[in-house]
Amino acid sequence: MKFASALATQPDAVQLADQLRRQLGGLPPDLAVAFIAGFDQDVSVQIAQGLRAELAPPVFLACTAEGVIGAEAEVEQQPAVSVVAASLPGVTLASFDLRPTRWPALLADPAEFEAAVRLPPDCRLILLLADPFSSPIDEILEAFNTLCPGVPVAGGMASGASRPGYNVLVCNERVMNGGAVGVALAGALAVDVVVSQGCRPVGRPYTVTAAEDNLIHSLGDRPPVEQVQSLYAALSPDEQRLMQNGLFIGRAIRSGTDAEALGRGDFLVRGVLGVERQTGALAIADRVRTGETVQFQVRDADTAREDLELLLVPQTFGEPPAGAFLFSCNGRGTRLFDRPNGDISIVTDALGALPLAGFFCAGEIGPVGERNFLHGHTVSLALFRPAPAA
Repeated sequence: MKFASALATQPDAVQLADQLRRQLGGLPPDLAVAFIAGFDQDVSVQIAQGLRAELAPPVFLACTAEGVIGAEAEVEQQPAVSVVAASLPGVTLASFDLRPTRWPALLADPAEFEAAVRLPPDCRLILLLADPFSSPIDEILEAFNTLCPGVPVAGGMASGASRPGYNVLVCNERVMNGGAVGVALAGALAVDVVVSQGCRPVGRPYTVTAAEDNLIHSLGDRPPVEQVQSLYAALSPDEQRLMQNGLFIGRAIRSGTDAEALGRGDFLVRGVLGVERQTGALAIADRVRTGETVQFQVRDADTAREDLELLLVPQTFGEPPAGAFLFSCNGRGTRLFDRPNGDISIVTDALGALPLAGFFCAGEIGPVGERNFLHGHTVSLALFRPAPAA
């Protein structure tokens, strides 16, 4: 297994392909994925098609982005291309493209969805790139959760356009302006997906004692507003400041876990939208059920940095990754951190330099527990290693 990556602000397909081939040492790439930022549709398509023609991998994916991430730098607010090519002996690749017109049929019939994505046996990872304007991503991820329970899906929503029909998605010879493209990987590889939601819990876990849709009517048999007020009063001044800047709530995803033993990776973090004046219910950006365990969360640049650093610690114990894909929120980067290259510097500080490509997404895809979700303000990092020797 060998990965190569390249980042260019003045992309030339021939030069990028030459750079990747040199890194691969003459090995033919089995997979190439490109993220393209800052160019109009026609130029983006030309760049993607040029890279595919030069590299000639069996599977080629690309999408447009607001900004891109390379092995050593993040490029924001200027044109750039970041690309990974990988030689993957013993790995089965199955690419798929899903047009928007097919969603009603695909999502209504599990057999139709299974036939469309053609997942190989023993699937280890699904890379997924989707257009946010035309893809019902929550339903799509639920379809993957049902079809292949426990298989991680990593990726992001294309962020290169501010209106429908202007993103570019590429899967091999097919070019689309909506829908989704992806590839399933199986066989001789090991993949870890690190999902850092950039938050840390405050206070203690609560049981939801009454809820309907996205409204929490009772937490621990008390009105949610009272619990929030009690929490705020018990926090330090610094934590109170974070809570004033924005309050989040984490839904415990791992069933059967003792509430007091829950940690960062056990929560699906969602925004707190506000309080319903008539009833005092707490509105959150997700559906919630009575009996769930939840805990309030706070976020800023320091907590985002700390969360990613802590979640990367277990990855430092084993063999270094051969390569990676990094999907970060377009609200991170210099919009969150006080210096450039915020996320990639954390990754390289922990794991060293490694071939990597990624982009700033309009929504990040990754697993929490055994299920896959769409996130915001998150890093979803897919790390590739050869399969352990038997």
